[in-house]
Amino acid sequence: MCTTCGCGEGNRYIEGDEHNPHSAFRSAPFAPAARPTMKITGLKTPDFSPRETAQGDLHYGHGAAGTHAPGMSQRRMLEIELDVLDKNNTLAQQNRASFAAQRQLVLNLVSSPGSGKTTLLTETLKRLHGQVPCAVVEGDQQTVNDAARIRETGTPAIQVNTGKGCHLDAQMIHDAVQRLPLADEGILFIENVGNLVCPASFDLGERCKVAVLSVTEGEDKPLKYPHMFAASTLMILNKVDLLPYLDFDVDKCIAYAREVNPQIEILLVSATKGDGMDQWLAWLETQRCASASRTNGG
Repeated sequence: MCTTCGCGEGNRYIEGDEHNPHSAFRSAPFAPAARPTMKITGLKTPDFSPRETAQGDLHYGHGAAGTHAPGMSQRRMLEIELDVLDKNNTLAQQNRASFAAQRQLVLNLVSSPGSGKTTLLTETLKRLHGQVPCAVVEGDQQTVNDAARIRETGTPAIQVNTGKGCHLDAQMIHDAVQRLPLADEGILFIENVGNLVCPASFDLGERCKVAVLSVTEGEDKPLKYPHMFAASTLMILNKVDLLPYLDFDVDKCIAYAREVNPQIEILLVSATKGDGMDQWLAWLETQRCASASRTNGG
């Protein structure tokens, strides 16, 4: 489970499982799996008080676990988180070793919903087609829509649906890549579930996290979701072609991102108009060469 939001595996399946009559997904993809009725008794809520400002604002993230769950102590949340992340990190290291053996550049694309990740990815794949072998793992809670869009570019893709889960994990990536033709010295793009919270904590075996932020969102997103931007190597500020029509301060956004991560690289891109795409492709090539060089002992 995720101690940040409490999500579990839910109806997780890899594309094709929805046709399994014994799958929790069954024939109604948006219906939750049946569960037995349970009665909870004897629950004691540990003492925990949020911090309160003079204006009455409440802050629940000040405890040792950095979050709050009704009926659970900070110590217990930490124990669960450490246990889950330890198992995930072991699998992630196995994924990383496998990718390194094939000199694969693996990128974890993260963002909130609607940032333009899939459009950025499809435009990138069109430009790389015939030059660099690519493959994609698509993460969403439901539907196979994005994987279908990726396949239209001629790129192999596997959809991983997480059901009630709000992020991909290392086991899901391991399962998905077994179904993908990964070529040596290629690029594996992982498009994570739209969420700027939980994916920050889960290592998938990638080389880098790439945070995609669109100018149709607030420029203070890096301050609101600092863990994600602190964990990312690159921030792509997408949809810059819309700047003339919006009240978005680019300089403030960049300053906020570097406030939480002074080393973060930043590219301004319009996936639909092509602005900044050459710089993005150049960054990809630099990372791909670095991955191959590191594997070869360079």
